[in-house]
Amino acid sequence: MPRLHEALFGFSQLPRVVRLVWRSSRAGTLLLGLFTLAAAGLPLAIAFVGKRIVDSVVAHDGAATLRFVLVELGVVASSSLVQRAQQLVQSRLGGRLVIDIHLLILDKALQLDLQHFENHDFYDKLMRARAEASSRPVSILTESLRLVQSTLTLLGFVGLLVRLSPWAVGGLLLSAVPATVVEMYFANAAWKLRNWRSPDRRRLNYVEYVLANDGHVKEVKLLGLGPRLLERYRTMARKFFAEEQQLVVKRTAWGWALSLVGSLAFYGCYGLVAIQAARGQLSLGNLTLYIAAFREGQGAFQRLLGALNDMYEDSLYLSNLFAYLAISTASNRAALASVDAPPTGEAGIRFEGVGFRYPFAPEAPWVFRNLDLAIPAGQSLALVGPNGAGKTTLIKLLTGLYEPTEGRVLLDGRDVRSWDPVALRRRFSAVFQDFNRYQFSARDNVGIGSVDHDEDEVRIRRAIDKGGATEVVADLPGGLDTQLGTWFKGGTELSGGQWQKLALARAFMREESDILILDEPTAALDAETEHAVFERFRQLAAGRTTILISHRFPTVRMADRIVVLENGGIVEEGSHDALLARGARYAQLFELQARGYL
Repeated sequence: MPRLHEALFGFSQLPRVVRLVWRSSRAGTLLLGLFTLAAAGLPLAIAFVGKRIVDSVVAHDGAATLRFVLVELGVVASSSLVQRAQQLVQSRLGGRLVIDIHLLILDKALQLDLQHFENHDFYDKLMRARAEASSRPVSILTESLRLVQSTLTLLGFVGLLVRLSPWAVGGLLLSAVPATVVEMYFANAAWKLRNWRSPDRRRLNYVEYVLANDGHVKEVKLLGLGPRLLERYRTMARKFFAEEQQLVVKRTAWGWALSLVGSLAFYGCYGLVAIQAARGQLSLGNLTLYIAAFREGQGAFQRLLGALNDMYEDSLYLSNLFAYLAISTASNRAALASVDAPPTGEAGIRFEGVGFRYPFAPEAPWVFRNLDLAIPAGQSLALVGPNGAGKTTLIKLLTGLYEPTEGRVLLDGRDVRSWDPVALRRRFSAVFQDFNRYQFSARDNVGIGSVDHDEDEVRIRRAIDKGGATEVVADLPGGLDTQLGTWFKGGTELSGGQWQKLALARAFMREESDILILDEPTAALDAETEHAVFERFRQLAAGRTTILISHRFPTVRMADRIVVLENGGIVEEGSHDALLARGARYAQLFELQARGYL
């Protein structure tokens, strides 16, 4: 059985859910409450009218019988109307609540740092939150209303029946408790099983994604991975099914066995009033009333306990949603932002004693340690080094996507963490190696580079020209309004190089930014197009600070200064000619690449 603290935890989410419902629609919540009160009293009214009908029949009063039949018809019709209205308001409020909760989940995602999205525990929480967002809040709203309605109905019938036999009423109510306690136990067990299995569930979802995603289909088919991955999916899915069904079977067996206790109690009370009626101690009308009261009262109590059990189960699962929403976004940024940094007069970028290791992998080696680097305003800098040397990590630290574990990163003399994030990121225009391919129109793919100017046709055209994507757009069947990608009807797929040109155009939408970052921006372009892009880039970068990451030395040599990163720090820096003359690491890398062209 669930322990006391587990039971309290199960219901502890209810106040937060009530606040969410109230915030979604106050008018809808109040209206739903009124319909619930009405629905609670109508069953009692129907029972009383039924008694009067039977009494009128026994008295051979045809007029009274007809009158009470018509009254019962009106009450039943009213009950039907109230139920329909209740369902309508509940449906509208539930739909609104689902949207609001999904917005909460997405808004929270926008508040989180990049490091959260690189942590497996975060994805477990996100998956659990999204899994419950569509059904659980609406379900708990429904069960809350059922609880209130059943409680009010039950109180009415208890008030009627207690005059007959308080002991019978007590036994009738207590008989429903064991089944409810067992249901709460199995609800708790199912919740624990589901949470414990979240990582495996994500693995199952990933295998499904690989088997049915356009980004993987070529390699899956070429390597013949389909049957093996399908078998892996089948094995995991059947294992999950077997575990769940074992719990379901136990829950069903216990539920059926304990429901017999309630049935025995009902028929015991049924026999009690039937014997009294047979002895002439009750009228036929009262017999009808008490039987209806016993049946409806027990049904109301079972619905009440059922609502409590369902609310308990829903609350357990909603704790996953609230655990996700409670993820801390606090960092050193908030503390630093509250302090106005004194002006230093320094212009440019400075890394001071910077050390970094991934916060969710403390056992991992340091990416950097004691790194010092100054980039004066207006200088073009190229970062060179083997894969894993930390070139892209350096950019993420500069743009505030990561926070340094040690040291600090300064922009114009101020710690990056003290900047307003929006103001900070407006200073940068960037194209990353893993740029996004948005399944939007060509216009959106470029325009979202500067959301404040995404409807500025002139700026969009100018950015397309700067990014070398003029011919790409000209060849599209619908021009800028062409739907790109294959996910939606009428979409046009592009080559890797064409997508990359649009990504470059997107970066050039940020005309006000004074720091340009290109992280392997031309990897998918042919040599001629790459040369044209960088010639244009050199002109456009005049007067701006530029940071270039590339493995192509003809591109790197265009920078004013080159920094070689390796083994967690800077091993060399200087101009292309100076580094070649030194004959050290840069010269070695340059020679290795040059041999490939011989």
